[in-house]
Amino acid sequence: MRFINPKIRFAFTKIFGSAQNTDILISFLNAILYEGQPIIERLEIIDPYVVLKIVGAKDSYLDVIAKLNNGTSVIIEIQVLYVETLAKLVLYNSAKTYGTQLMRGELYKGFQPVISLMIAEFEMFDNCQDVTYRFIFQEKTHLFDYPYNQIELVFVELPKFKKELEPLENIKDKWIYFLKHCGILEEIPAKMSEIPQIRRAFEMANEVNLTSEESDTLQKQEFFVQDMQSLVEEAREEGREEARQEGRQEGRQEGQVGLIMRLLSRRLGQINPDIESRIRQLPIDKLENLAEAMLDFSDAEDLTAWLEANSPKD
Repeated sequence: MRFINPKIRFAFTKIFGSAQNTDILISFLNAILYEGQPIIERLEIIDPYVVLKIVGAKDSYLDVIAKLNNGTSVIIEIQVLYVETLAKLVLYNSAKTYGTQLMRGELYKGFQPVISLMIAEFEMFDNCQDVTYRFIFQEKTHLFDYPYNQIELVFVELPKFKKELEPLENIKDKWIYFLKHCGILEEIPAKMSEIPQIRRAFEMANEVNLTSEESDTLQKQEFFVQDMQSLVEEAREEGREEARQEGRQEGRQEGQVGLIMRLLSRRLGQINPDIESRIRQLPIDKLENLAEAMLDFSDAEDLTAWLEANSPKD
């Protein structure tokens, strides 16, 4: 038996974003957000493209959005590649989801809480070895909560989860174990199968249940992630070496440009020399934004449109 890797975006959405299997997502969110307590009784899975589409605003993508029975929106993203703008992107998506709740003319009292759940295949917070982190608005000196604390950021760092199968006791640990290890298991562990929703998640993740089109989509995403990971590490090492040799900002920028050009070539094919010249003129912060934005490019026109909106003005 082979299972798809839930750390790949397509697989995660298939397992947790199915409107026909909301019990899986309810169990998962109760485990991660509420320590296994049955706080969420029901939810509705929302199309993320509909919720986050604002005229004039930057497009962004989330893997799953759910509206809970108490009105709270939970936005979920699985991320396997670290980009320097990630922390800003989490804030942006949270604020945009919160702000799109009201239509023009409606009262502000209609706002409902938003929880942003980021599942990361890397470490974001190196000052602590916890697996999960929760951030809310607090007064800086005395640390009391903001009166209307309606946006919460939750992070799960999978590399910091070190527990093996046998010691797992609570449902939160079992769900995190599922995320981390499902893609390399060959059967459903008996300890995990005791929980009906986790057993159903394994059944959803069984490769034999994929259509040929779904299998092709998953494989393309897996290959792209692998390429990205190897190229990112290669470019980072090149950038570090150039920075060591030159001792100035140009080393870092040249490494970033080299990485982006290789990734764009992999994704879009041969890049026009004029386009490459425009990319090389971008400042370092814009290069970081481009590294993130290219994940959603479908063709060279998307790249050209992005450059039109982000290139330095004469």
